[in-house]
Amino acid sequence: MTIGDNLRRVKERIAMAAWRAGRDPAGVQLVVVSKGRTVEEIEEVLAAGHRVLGENRAQELRQKMPALPEDVEWHFIGHLQTNKVNMVVGKVRLIHSIDSLRLAEAVSSRACRMGTVQEVLLEVNVSGEANKFGVAPEEAEELVEKMLELPGLRVRGLMTMAPAWAAGEEARPYFRRLRELRDDIKRVFPEAALDSLSMGMTQDYEVAVEEGADLVRVGTAVFSG
Repeated sequence: MTIGDNLRRVKERIAMAAWRAGRDPAGVQLVVVSKGRTVEEIEEVLAAGHRVLGENRAQELRQKMPALPEDVEWHFIGHLQTNKVNMVVGKVRLIHSIDSLRLAEAVSSRACRMGTVQEVLLEVNVSGEANKFGVAPEEAEELVEKMLELPGLRVRGLMTMAPAWAAGEEARPYFRRLRELRDDIKRVFPEAALDSLSMGMTQDYEVAVEEGADLVRVGTAVFSG
């Protein structure tokens, strides 16, 4: 199967998962993860009509952006170091991976200097794994409150990753926990547009959609089938 065929199959599965959950499939955005992929591979995704891409590394983003059409909507989905903020802020629609107040402040400062507003998500380590980035669930509300006060930032919601060993149904409790956490925080800050949940990758994106994801980050299933 071609990359275009794989892409269509992923989108069909997203739609079916949304229907199972009583959701409109149009409310779920597929972010195709282009980490480690060549420009030629990415061009096959674009040729199939998809324009939303996610990069994990700031330097790789900087290298690929000039080689691809300007109408690509870029998302930054990997761990962002404060010294790489200048490579990302103002260049991507959404940063999924704010995991500390220090990073949020650096993004805010850069956005203000550029005269822009950067949309961001707070990354939450729902699984509690030591090797994962993200704040602990019990710290999320306080950090969201502080982020909402920063100029140049628009906090749109939360992001998480299920444990590496959890596939399919095993990931469901972690995604459900993030949705419940987001709903709790929305009740505390009703004026904030905390509508987005970025969760789900190749091994578990259908379950993530069933649990409320509106952003799923899928690479392997698109490029490798």
